Amino acid sequence: MDAFVAEFVGTSLLLAMGSGVVANVVLNKTKGQNSGWIVITTAWALGVFIGVVVAGPYSGAHLNPAVSIALAIAGDFPWGDVPKYVFAQILGAMFGSGIAWLVYKDHFDATDDPGLKFAPFATVPAIRNLPSNLISEIVGTSVLIIVILYSTEPILQDGNNTPIGLGSLGALPVAFLVWVIGLSLGGTTGYAINPARDLGPRIMHQILPIKGKGGSDWAYSWVPIVGPILGAALATGIYLLLGAGGMV
Repeated sequence: MDAFVAEFVGTSLLLAMGSGVVANVVLNKTKGQNSGWIVITTAWALGVFIGVVVAGPYSGAHLNPAVSIALAIAGDFPWGDVPKYVFAQILGAMFGSGIAWLVYKDHFDATDDPGLKFAPFATVPAIRNLPSNLISEIVGTSVLIIVILYSTEPILQDGNNTPIGLGSLGALPVAFLVWVIGLSLGGTTGYAINPARDLGPRIMHQILPIKGKGGSDWAYSWVPIVGPILGAALATGIYLLLGAGGMV
């Protein structure tokens, strides 16, 4: 499988599970309606697991522009491949959220609240305070990136070093990492910690024929893009300052 296709497929699976669980919890007349935050964070973590399992052997399973950028800053991934990966991740996020919408279309139609119709696609802060929201995304992404950098060994794959271990064993630590970030730090902004995860589905919300939908909140959309990128740069800078894993 080509690396571009792997990133597309892996991110599609991630978003189909992630958007799907939010739809299951918040939309009317679903089997999982009102099942809560634990269900949402667990399914997002397991969505990461299956995305990494599928894409890992072929692309390193970044599934997140923040990861690709962090690895490029660290010197473990070619800068020339970053645009290709990011484009595949955004397209995959769009496709995956579209699948979730198709599966839950009857429930979108049965839900009157435009905010609940928007929730499966993109993040919304619990308290809208853009500087504070930005800090939340920076901190959450910093935790994601620095743990990935310290917990995974670079793997030579098609001439490029990629950080995610191959197979299900390598996917488990990343899944647990995303789970704990959601449980601990995700209550403020919904923990995008991934620009593609937010931007791709937000575009889909804009263009899909969703009955009774509201706006796509583009005024907020820069926060889950800029915050994760800044968090990735900060975490990688700390990692390099400490000796790239040597704690020196």
